[in-house]
Amino acid sequence: MDSEKYSVKCGGDSSDRVAKKRRPVFHLTHLESCPYLPIVDEPLSAAVMREVKDDAYGERFYLQALQCGQSLWRQGLPAQALLMFNRALGADLQGGEEVLEQWPLPYAAVAWVMKNRKDDQFIGNPRRHFQHMATRMVEPRKAVRTARAWACWGMACRVFPDYPADEKQLIEEGVVEPTREGIVGMLEREGIAGELEIWQQALSCLDGGMDK
Repeated sequence: MDSEKYSVKCGGDSSDRVAKKRRPVFHLTHLESCPYLPIVDEPLSAAVMREVKDDAYGERFYLQALQCGQSLWRQGLPAQALLMFNRALGADLQGGEEVLEQWPLPYAAVAWVMKNRKDDQFIGNPRRHFQHMATRMVEPRKAVRTARAWACWGMACRVFPDYPADEKQLIEEGVVEPTREGIVGMLEREGIAGELEIWQQALSCLDGGMDK
């Protein structure tokens, strides 16, 4: 993979520097990097995504989102890392891009972060988060992004079986949670080549243990 072609800046712009003044940004030395994401040396905040706003959700946008997710994880912010993976999964990639050969869609990273986050690290309720994301999705690429949100919801249910759904929404809006077979069908219809297998592999790793 051509690192020059897909390189993105790690330094922040002026708005990023303002964000850093609000909260110290540093990597926690006791946290290992997620093995399913690019390694980053310098801490990043979500503000760095502005640096690739001209990429129209393309390859540079995708790679930057993965790098930022890694950094947020290493800062002890798993909930924010999951939000960054959401952005990566929303990238407008067709499946043949070179960046995907090195860094496949981050289902394994989503599963790994949920599985390995520490008890004192805020992660919210990923089951409810992905439920809301799937049922409130808007364009562009609504169908594929909805399928991916339900796929992440399926993994969240596996990692956090005791975390409640938004039962109020299920009842009032008539939302039907998909079965595993339903998610498979959505990914087969809407996903890019090989996406179903990537998700199934991440799911099977959860079944067999996905510790560091």
